Amino acid sequence: MDIPKDESGSDFPVRCFSCGAIIGHLYQEYRNKMEEGKTPKEALDELGITRYCCRRMFLTHKSVLKEFARFHGAVG
Repeated sequence: MDIPKDESGSDFPVRCFSCGAIIGHLYQEYRNKMEEGKTPKEALDELGITRYCCRRMFLTHKSVLKEFARFHGAVG
């Protein structure tokens, strides 16, 4: 899985949308494990993320900050 190097993770949710578990503090560690060459399954297992709803938050996250930045000043 390819994670862009310039993605800061600052827009990663603090909590899981489904169960409300606090997961935001684990995102940077997840990225580090992915950069080490681990699979998403291995990384999430090592972090102790067992609920499928929380795993989904990591697997489907896409930073949209650059897309929003294109419209800076366009409104108001």
